[in-house]
Amino acid sequence: MSERRACVETTHDDASTVAAALRPDNTPSMSTSVADDVVRTTVERETAGGLQSTVDDYVVNLTVAETVARTAHEHRHNHE
Repeated sequence: MSERRACVETTHDDASTVAAALRPDNTPSMSTSVADDVVRTTVERETAGGLQSTVDDYVVNLTVAETVARTAHEHRHNHE
C-alpha cells in the first residue's frame, strides 16, 4: 500500500516559536520545518483515515502553539 501524504503550511509572526511548540507532539510520521515566517509540516500515513486523524490532531496542536508563541511574544514585549 502506498503512503498518503499531507503538507500543512501556515504563516506566523514567530514561526520558529510555533514550530518549537509543535515538535514535541509530532509523531514519527510527521516532520516540521521553518523557512522565514512559514511553518511546514508533512504527515505521511498508510491510510486516508489515519492521515485525517493525524492532521486533525496537528491542527489542534497548531492552535495551542500559536497561543504559546503569542503569549511568549507579549511577555517579552511587556518586559522590555
